[in-house]
Amino acid sequence: METRIERDATHAASDRRWQAIMRRDAGQGEDFVFAVKTTGIYCRPTCPSRRPKRANVTFYETAAQAKAAGFRACQRCRPDGPGMDERRLSMVREACRIIDAAQEPPRLEDLASALGLSASHLHRQFKSTLGVTPRQYAAGKRVERLQTELAAGRPVAEATYESGFGSGSRLYASSKSSLGMSPSEYRAGGRNQSIRYTLAKSELGWLLVGATEQGICYIALGDDRKALLGTLQTRFPAAGISRDDDGLKDWVAAIVEFSRTPTRGLKLPLDVRGTAFQRRVWRALQAIPPGETRSYQDVAEAIGEPRTHRAVANACGANPLALLIPCHRVLRKDGQLGGYRWGTDRKRLLLEREGRG
Repeated sequence: METRIERDATHAASDRRWQAIMRRDAGQGEDFVFAVKTTGIYCRPTCPSRRPKRANVTFYETAAQAKAAGFRACQRCRPDGPGMDERRLSMVREACRIIDAAQEPPRLEDLASALGLSASHLHRQFKSTLGVTPRQYAAGKRVERLQTELAAGRPVAEATYESGFGSGSRLYASSKSSLGMSPSEYRAGGRNQSIRYTLAKSELGWLLVGATEQGICYIALGDDRKALLGTLQTRFPAAGISRDDDGLKDWVAAIVEFSRTPTRGLKLPLDVRGTAFQRRVWRALQAIPPGETRSYQDVAEAIGEPRTHRAVANACGANPLALLIPCHRVLRKDGQLGGYRWGTDRKRLLLEREGRG
């Protein structure tokens, strides 16, 4: 026999589900379906059809249960088809495919029309999935094509045209933020860039620090000095890289001390280069206090993009500044360590030190 507590819990759950239907709440979209007695149809909570009367609604945990009760699937929201997340990801992948294949970035309206969607819906779903708008994604792909053309030795004018920039003025206006240098410098592999570096032994292994005139641009941890230097050279293949132990000794000493007692904090000039989304993630990581951790989902919500936890994980993996951008403070949702570019043993040690306060 159902107790009063069980009845109250059932009513509370029904009320929450009804509110999800009224809001067409996507956050509840995979948890249940609802069936309407007067139409004989069952739907997802996010169904765009006219909302039914509450008295005519019955809730079911799964589409199979509603179907077994004699209801048929709605042809608009298709509750018996792929889940919302799967359909959204499929839509975004198709949008990316169209953008990747286009010589010129397509207009949002044209892209939405090709997918049979409204421009506003596409814009919202695309950004919530990847953390960038279709326009920003297209700009990033255009820069990738430019990088490929320049790295292959193509003249700047030809590379500009082939990558879809259209004009040199548009390219040079964005080159500092997108390439970190002028197109001709990038074509030369950063040949006119000057990067100083030093290596130091720490309790976390070898520590490599690289810096430009603007500040520290690279910090890496590892067991092999030559391998660490190789990662710096790969990142800046033709830059003027020179060792400067004396010039960087104060910064390195501060970083080594910070690795021992991370709760003291550390402020050094940084030259952080990454995509707009990566920089947003990295700023969120820097806001995590020592001794605390977040999940990838927490970070995604902190930057206002709750559906981008996978992209957040990728941004953590691309972090060029070990320790100073504390990606080691991000764990899997189940509390497990997850991956760490510099090794999970180092991640565990850093978290233990921060936990000691």
